[in-house]
Amino acid sequence: MKRLPVLLLLLITGSWCAAQNMSVNEKNFTDSLESVLRYAASDSIRARAHFSLSEYWSVKDTVKSVQNLEKGKQYIHNNPFLLALSYFYEARTLAKSHPEKSQADFMKADTLLSPFKTREAYTYRARAWYSYGAIGQGKDENKAFADIILNKAIPLAQQSGDQTEVGKNFLALALVFKNAAQYDKATTYLLEAIETFRNGHSPDLELGTAWHTLAENYSLSGQNAKARPALDSAWKFLAAYPDSEPVLDYYAAEGMYFTLEGKYKNALSSLDKGIQLARKKGLRYDEQRLQMQQFYAYFNDNNFVKAKEMATLLMQQEEMMRLAGNRVQLFYGMALTCENLHEMGPAYQWMKRYSELSDSISQSRLKNDVHAMEIKYRNAEKQQEINALKAKNTQETLSARNARLVNWLLGAAILILAVILLFALFVYRSKKKLLAQKELSHRQQLHEIEQQQQLQFSQAVIQGEEQERRRLARDLHDGLGGMLAGAKINLSAQMEETSSPDQRLELEKVTRQLDHSVTELRRIAHNMMPVNLLKFGLKTALKDLCESLISDTTHISFQDLGFEESLREEVQIHIYRIVQELLSNAVRHANATNIILQCSQHEHIFFITQEDNGKGFDLQAAANKKGIGLSNIRNRVGFLKGKMDIDSVVNEGTTINIELHVD
Repeated sequence: MKRLPVLLLLLITGSWCAAQNMSVNEKNFTDSLESVLRYAASDSIRARAHFSLSEYWSVKDTVKSVQNLEKGKQYIHNNPFLLALSYFYEARTLAKSHPEKSQADFMKADTLLSPFKTREAYTYRARAWYSYGAIGQGKDENKAFADIILNKAIPLAQQSGDQTEVGKNFLALALVFKNAAQYDKATTYLLEAIETFRNGHSPDLELGTAWHTLAENYSLSGQNAKARPALDSAWKFLAAYPDSEPVLDYYAAEGMYFTLEGKYKNALSSLDKGIQLARKKGLRYDEQRLQMQQFYAYFNDNNFVKAKEMATLLMQQEEMMRLAGNRVQLFYGMALTCENLHEMGPAYQWMKRYSELSDSISQSRLKNDVHAMEIKYRNAEKQQEINALKAKNTQETLSARNARLVNWLLGAAILILAVILLFALFVYRSKKKLLAQKELSHRQQLHEIEQQQQLQFSQAVIQGEEQERRRLARDLHDGLGGMLAGAKINLSAQMEETSSPDQRLELEKVTRQLDHSVTELRRIAHNMMPVNLLKFGLKTALKDLCESLISDTTHISFQDLGFEESLREEVQIHIYRIVQELLSNAVRHANATNIILQCSQHEHIFFITQEDNGKGFDLQAAANKKGIGLSNIRNRVGFLKGKMDIDSVVNEGTTINIELHVD
């Protein structure tokens, strides 16, 4: 029997963001605001009270939320600070129904609040950026959310001095890393969030949330023994609030802990408590993600009939199937469940749907790449025609000049017969000089033609290389990957039909080898044509490239000094390949332990600077060697009409500066 990895739970449950908590005693909260409205001494206080009620009702009753928002706007008058707050609270009201309009209002609020240098203004700006990023995170924009938290929300929250707000942002950042399976980084930010909450004397719910998240992160990272103490710490803070939303996540973390411990009945019991609470509060997606964990508990407990029933139920839920990541994992889980039930036909069909969904995005991008390549080819043909016309015009200009010179010489000979000998000498020298100029011009034209041919040849080689990379990546992923997946299913069927324990062990060993082969195959395909570059853009791809090369002995600092994300895809690919080769040389050949990579852009010039503390090399000796690495870099730099400067001293490191024309 094949165990379904519990780590996939992370992909199924999706991203979680800590919302701004209302008062636990909801009746006291609303009553206190109503009391403020009755006895308010100014319109400013009335406006703020209505705004707070609007935010409270935004997740419960949209009509009441909008009513309080409009009432609050009536008390703004000419107060610019209250006007900025009205955009913030309107964005909170529209977050679920109109996410794009909500994001625009959050940015409007940030713009209007920026002139105010008060702690309150910084707090609202931090919350606006946090909420803006959280809406994008709901659309799988996790890297953008992390960037907003690091560069916008946390600095603003720190300026406000609100430790609870700072802790919430650390917690959200930790969740992004946890969802990306970077558990060490998640642990760092979770511990920092807990310490920040403690120093800020934050509410118990915030500390309870941080502790149960840390427990889940320990379970996912293979440190399940540490999860139990973290869960106990969480419950100390959450026990007093049994109906709060953080308790839902506590039950999810506890269910994961019991599943990894093999205590499936305990896991199902904890998860069922969470499901009942989710139903009570009307939180459908939270109910479904807890049911997804029950699917894993049933599967790992060999109760494949119940696992199939649960997966079938989840695939009928709109909330669960809205995210592509959930659909991919459900298809994969159903394939393995049917396989264990000896339903090989459905197992094959589910595995096929899983593979098709995973590959659909890359296939669409391939079509766009082919179209773009065709356009580039046509543009190259037009450029050749323009160059031919320029050469013809230059030749005609030289011919006209020669004709005028000859006519002037003949006229001068007729008029000045007395100085014919001197004139003849002058003509001789003039012709000799003219011939020398023609020869020089001819050589220059030949040199330009040769350079143009070399550039076209390099361009064709580079384009062919990228096209071949795409083709090989697609063939490896779609062809060989599908064949390995099919072979795995066939071996699994054979393994169930084999009664001999020795043969079964051998088949299981082959199946594991196939799993490793599929993983290695996908890694190779990704290196040949990185998906992150095509999907998230150059900046994200360069960050991921640097992070992939970081090790215990190698530190890489990527410094983004500002460049446009709207560069043509062809240019982005060339820049990515240049950086990839530079980093590879520094790590593999120079044995560098510290590398600094800087990328910036000024108008149409793109700058790349890399410094390392490697062993360096002799520039003269390197120029005589026909190495592929530097040659590839020079070809791509030449293709973008750029220039490269290398400064290297043996045993003292290397500095490389590159300028590229990207217009």
